[in-house]
Amino acid sequence: MNPLNHVAIIMDGNGRWGLKNKKSRNDGHKEGLKTVELIIKKSVDHNIKFLTLYAFSTENWKRPKLEVNALMGLLINSLNKELSTLQKNEVRLNTIGDINTLPNNAQKTLKEVVNKTKNNKKIVLTLALSYGAREEIVNTIKNISKKVVNKELSIEEIDEKIINNHLYTFNLPDVDLMIRTSGEQRISNFLLWQMAYAELYFTNILWPDFRKEHFYDAIIEYQNRERRFGKTSEQIKPAE
Repeated sequence: MNPLNHVAIIMDGNGRWGLKNKKSRNDGHKEGLKTVELIIKKSVDHNIKFLTLYAFSTENWKRPKLEVNALMGLLINSLNKELSTLQKNEVRLNTIGDINTLPNNAQKTLKEVVNKTKNNKKIVLTLALSYGAREEIVNTIKNISKKVVNKELSIEEIDEKIINNHLYTFNLPDVDLMIRTSGEQRISNFLLWQMAYAELYFTNILWPDFRKEHFYDAIIEYQNRERRFGKTSEQIKPAE
């Protein structure tokens, strides 16, 4: 059975769900929060140690200001509302991305919840906020380059471990399974380095309609795949 430690999800389709149900895009985002709560609980049940959710990309800042403001408001309200649930389920909150670009009240709430949940042990919930993988890689190159210029690091020392240690996700393992809802089949600038060998799972279900049985379907398909990491099937088969 394939180990499943880290699941990453692109929670796509909230806006379309709202319009499909003759509501607003913001109503879709609100409905999507219910799915977030469900999937966190089911991840804990399945002993998944790391869950990373693509909550707000760097490109999302280009959306209408009204929608962006509504999303930031939902973020703050959700964090405040769900703190007790995070504590009850032993969920430790983590964030990746350019958090400094978020509104001050969002930054404050995030830091408070991260601090209050820092000792929780069952699962690390990472919210990717104002996150873009290309920007992450550019920042990583800049930071490593500064160390080379300052003679803190030699070029010969740069390897995968050094790069990993300078990414936003330095404290997270590589992604095992990436799920994207809504029918889109691309990774949209999400964890490009960290998903080098991830299994990708796409479903037509819109995020607010994504239920535990859909989550289980993704996990079952993941378990049925052969993860070779560049080797042949014969090399990874256990010796008889």
